[in-house]
Amino acid sequence: MSTSAELTLVRAGTFAVLGADGGITGRRGTSPDGLFRRDARHLSRWTLTVDGTAPGVLVPLAGEAGAECVLTPPGTRDEPAAYTVFREQALGDGYLTERIRLVSNRDAPVSAVLGLTVDADFADQFELRSDNRRYDKTGARRTATPTPNGVVFAYERGADWLSRTTVAADPAPAEVADLEGESTARLLRWRLEVPAQGAVELLLTVAAQPHGAPATGPLATPDAVAAEQALDTHEFTGLTRPQASLPLPAGAPDGLAKACARGLRDLAALRVPALGPDGEALRVPGAGVPWFLTLFGRDALLTSHFALPYRPEPAAATLAALAATQGTEYDAFRGEQPGRIVHEIRHGELAAFRQVPYGRYYGSVDATPLFLTLLDAHALATGDTALAARLEPQARAAVAWMFRDGGLSERGYLVYTPDPGGLVNQNWKDSEGAICFLDGTQAEGPIAVAEAQGYAYDALVRTARLARTVWGDGAWADELDASAQDLRERFRRDFWMTGPGFPALALDGKGRQVDSLASDAGHLLWSGILDEEHARRVGRRLLEPDFFSGWAIRTLAAGQPGYHPLSYHRGTAWPHDNAVIVLGLARAGLADEVRALARGLLDAAGHHGDRLPEVMAGYGRADHPRPVPYPHSCSPQAWAAATPLAILTALRETAAK
Repeated sequence: MSTSAELTLVRAGTFAVLGADGGITGRRGTSPDGLFRRDARHLSRWTLTVDGTAPGVLVPLAGEAGAECVLTPPGTRDEPAAYTVFREQALGDGYLTERIRLVSNRDAPVSAVLGLTVDADFADQFELRSDNRRYDKTGARRTATPTPNGVVFAYERGADWLSRTTVAADPAPAEVADLEGESTARLLRWRLEVPAQGAVELLLTVAAQPHGAPATGPLATPDAVAAEQALDTHEFTGLTRPQASLPLPAGAPDGLAKACARGLRDLAALRVPALGPDGEALRVPGAGVPWFLTLFGRDALLTSHFALPYRPEPAAATLAALAATQGTEYDAFRGEQPGRIVHEIRHGELAAFRQVPYGRYYGSVDATPLFLTLLDAHALATGDTALAARLEPQARAAVAWMFRDGGLSERGYLVYTPDPGGLVNQNWKDSEGAICFLDGTQAEGPIAVAEAQGYAYDALVRTARLARTVWGDGAWADELDASAQDLRERFRRDFWMTGPGFPALALDGKGRQVDSLASDAGHLLWSGILDEEHARRVGRRLLEPDFFSGWAIRTLAAGQPGYHPLSYHRGTAWPHDNAVIVLGLARAGLADEVRALARGLLDAAGHHGDRLPEVMAGYGRADHPRPVPYPHSCSPQAWAAATPLAILTALRETAAK
């Protein structure tokens, strides 16, 4: 989570976390700063001094496509600073560009010495986390080589890994100096003459070239980069289109339009490059900043579902990218199985050297059925069946995985076995201990989580429709429909808890009901696996005070032994979780509940500059007048950014009934 004194810029799979003065310190832990591309930090120091001291901040760094701040050297009331420093920064695809202007405040020329300390540690993002893990990097070497106009940092590991960061300046620095006690950090220094009542400027570019990445595009000034990015954002968001492109229902709550616009801008910025089945270039939703700016199957699929009625492009790109990375073989290290849809893709050093399993990791029980539901939803929303026809082989392989390795044939439900080297839990609540009994103990596998059964039911129903209407296979469609109805009937029998009158969170490996009251039940309304009576009962229960904080529905109902308002998945409130729930409430015809939940979420967005965070603490409105932040929340986050669009859909559907 970035602090209020920081700014995060995101574009095309590159992001930068910058201080209020535009600088980078190289810190680690819960909120690292730096310039990042493909899971590595390519700039870990970017510290400006003027005449040997750090200037103070008059105006902190702010902006989106481009960012600006105003700094001043030390001065007094009687002896104000001789000049003011203006910094303009913009982020491109693989690079950061900056203009530094020194503007004279006097009627005589002024001399100034400008220094910039720069370094690139090339730390893998898994190293930067605060879990204190250490990874063997025997033979790795970092270097810094001066050039006529700056410095090139390089990182080598063996003969197969080379990454670079190039810093270039115009005008060139007068010197590039080593720093005592620093391995690769360098001090770039300029001696500048600022004319009377005039200005002098310096243009800097930082190009990040990770191992295996395509070369960065042509470098440009911050103005040109910001203009290009603004145009790209406008094209995606439709901010230049007629307002009818986001049709608000009559009596729409305050803040809905602003939250949708903010979400669309974030979705535009979070798009990352990917490849389709034929190697075609795509841009898909990256999950979020700072830890997840890459393709995550579940995140991209749900994000695309939420955005589909208004922006179908993310769905088409996501489906193609996931089809291209679908499992084809058995690899226990990364959880790959034929037909399984990938959980996440990483490009960093540790993944490449298989020191972590996440280079292409398949530990997800729900991405595969969600792939199938989105494939049909895209065809229905757009009226275009070409993509569904193209991806028929991948869809058939995904269905086969659900029955074979997913567990539908052998166990009757989609199940996962905890992965000791990867994810213990493989539904969306994937932290250790998240799938817990009422007393707080973690369930043991193979685990069948409730919401995944709903996704499986929906996937079977929707794939049957595609088989019947697009692929011309009526016999298979009948088989899929029969399997879906059988799953629906068994689900209510095995998951419904008669005491609390609520679905179990999961079944453990012994078939026992995992009896926590959890928000996962709300996903069952969206998928349609519950009948109308049970769906309405669940929907109303989720809006009771122990679940509904006034801002959002908690992951676990308060008051249970396992509940904690600051636990990642056992008491916090997640906007995307609530997005699925609000769509389910609309499907169940619970108009009052839709409006109440929409109002809470939009109020929460209003307290975050119209941007919903990844996750909020579980404290309610009675505890504090503002939503309490979760300390490690990512922002922007794709499925949180798309949540206002799901709210819009739910309100429109409710108004139409």
